Amino acid sequence: MTPTSSLASDPRRDSVVYGSGPTAVSGTSAVSWAAVFAGAAAAAALSLILLILGTGLGLSSLSPWANEGASAKALGVGGFAWVVFMQLASAALGGYLAGRLRTKWVSLHTEEVAFRDTAHGFLAWGIATLFTASLLASTVTSIIGGGVQAGAQVAGGAASTAATAAASSAGANAPKAGSDNGGPLGYFTDSLFRSPKGAKSNASPEQAGAEVTRIFTNAIATGKLPEEDARYAGQLVAQRTGMSQAEAEKRVNETFNQAQAKLKEAETKAREAADAARKASAAAALALFISLLIGAFIASYAATIGGRQRDD
Repeated sequence: MTPTSSLASDPRRDSVVYGSGPTAVSGTSAVSWAAVFAGAAAAAALSLILLILGTGLGLSSLSPWANEGASAKALGVGGFAWVVFMQLASAALGGYLAGRLRTKWVSLHTEEVAFRDTAHGFLAWGIATLFTASLLASTVTSIIGGGVQAGAQVAGGAASTAATAAASSAGANAPKAGSDNGGPLGYFTDSLFRSPKGAKSNASPEQAGAEVTRIFTNAIATGKLPEEDARYAGQLVAQRTGMSQAEAEKRVNETFNQAQAKLKEAETKAREAADAARKASAAAALALFISLLIGAFIASYAATIGGRQRDD
């Protein structure tokens, strides 16, 4: 049997399948752009309507009071389910209209008609998606970029942030004490004017407090409180409280350890928050990808149904 006879006997390659009569209409182009844009407009409009409805339902389930309203996990699962449903409904409507409203083709094989209908549905979904994304670009960007921005903010470390804040606070208090030793160099400037070992300091209570703050700021930045700094801070504490030098140094070390532990705890919480934001951003991106993939398939399949009903 020759290849020509094989092709002729193949039922999938029968000639005219749709509209072979004299009244059949055939377009000059394989794409009915009017039907594609009509389906895309319908899909985009339905997506917008469902998005507004989903936003309203989500906000109505929130509550500022404890133990009331939906949990974060429930909102996440519900949001994902709603996005998938929104894609299913809008893609099905847009694809069906693109297939149903297209020009009737003549002298085409069954496989070619199915391919064109699928292409019409996919094009309608693509145009609707691009149009919707252009309107909601800021929202999508904030969802995906939230985790990245949170991670970047924590990259510097909470300890350095706290140290900078403490230095700024010390610098703000310095003018009130009649000193110009604020800023990052305040600690080193203070060390120039320290009294000799064992000598009584003439610093006022405000000046002593600002100086101890700068000592702690420098120690937090380096991760260790030097012995000479602890001794000098203990001297200032002893003068104000009447404690012995040993007791004052012990209090200084204990206070510094407590402050360092609080900063590490804050840094851990900040990293946990950044990690949670990263995971939420990844989940949102995956949810958008899956929903769009499902929408493309549904739109293509719905267009074949609409095209088949158009030709029947």
